[in-house]
Amino acid sequence: MSGIEEALLVLADGTVFEGEAIGARRDDGVTSGEVVFNTALTGYQEIITDPSYAGQLITFTYPHIGNYGVTSFDDESRRPFTRGIIIRDMARRRSNWRAEGDLESFLQKAGVPGIAGIDTRRLTRHIRDLGAMPGAFGTASESALLAAAKAEHGTSGIDLVSSVTCASPYEFAFTGTDGRTPKRVVAYDFGIKTTILRHLSGIATVEVVPADTPASEVLARNPDGVFLSNGPGDPAAVVGAPQIIDGLLGEVPIFGICLGHQLLATALGAETYKLPFGHHGGNHPVCRLETGTVEITSQNHNYAVDDGSIGPKVEVTHRNLNDGVVEGLRCLDIPAFSVQYHPEAGPGPHDAAYLFTMFDELMDSVKGTN
Repeated sequence: MSGIEEALLVLADGTVFEGEAIGARRDDGVTSGEVVFNTALTGYQEIITDPSYAGQLITFTYPHIGNYGVTSFDDESRRPFTRGIIIRDMARRRSNWRAEGDLESFLQKAGVPGIAGIDTRRLTRHIRDLGAMPGAFGTASESALLAAAKAEHGTSGIDLVSSVTCASPYEFAFTGTDGRTPKRVVAYDFGIKTTILRHLSGIATVEVVPADTPASEVLARNPDGVFLSNGPGDPAAVVGAPQIIDGLLGEVPIFGICLGHQLLATALGAETYKLPFGHHGGNHPVCRLETGTVEITSQNHNYAVDDGSIGPKVEVTHRNLNDGVVEGLRCLDIPAFSVQYHPEAGPGPHDAAYLFTMFDELMDSVKGTN
């Protein structure tokens, strides 16, 4: 057992978990953030590189992590933005034909600290009962880790989008193979995932723009549609985004997911609130109200749209069957819709992939009336 470095995880309420350090190391032996749990069975690399986890420590409920290694194709962003990961057991060796390396080396290279050997079942139940809370892990003393946990601000009231959005516009090429002329979609990068771009590129050439790009600049590009991406943190703290979206409403078809869904709702006059421990995983049942179909969905967010604040010109299209939370919206008078979950499912099930086709058809219908 040589080489094992003992570490502790300490939550802001004083709860302590024993483990061992993995991944990158901090000079002061302290890594802090808001502790959440993800219930996905696979896709640890996609989860770690999802920008929506900025400011958070990811607890994996699946006990065995790292067994199939990592590959650059599975990266969802230019680098991980999560503060760190918490796992039960790190695989000693990888075994998969796609693997280009092992998870431990990936974490070290990416600068992501982790802690293994944690009783993640106990930790998950604790968060489920008391809600997501700040925590700190590392090789520092228990008192230092507790102080760091108590000093951690979490994600409420903080604009995390500014820390993950791209610095300048870039293009993702059309990949469709059905002989069609590609549409042009402008995608706002609030923390966009590469798998989303792959789905959109099947119907359009995608230009990704920074989160603070004015509506006038986007409309000047004459796009067929605008996509509002996923992203981290509190939608109420994303400075200027609702005003930008308001300038796009009614001018161009809009499709939003996750944070993009919440920001669209905010622009339409609705309010958002923080869920007790969020929705993080690849197994959330959602009812599509129009058909009664139940979709198993991939989700990653801590906030939701307040049901009672939705205006009369907007209808709820989807609901979470676990807790009744609003999972989808559609405008009745302008071409705009959104869902709170991830139809691109990286990782996760593909039940909701039809939403990209809906966006394609919405753009066609609007173009046909102009």
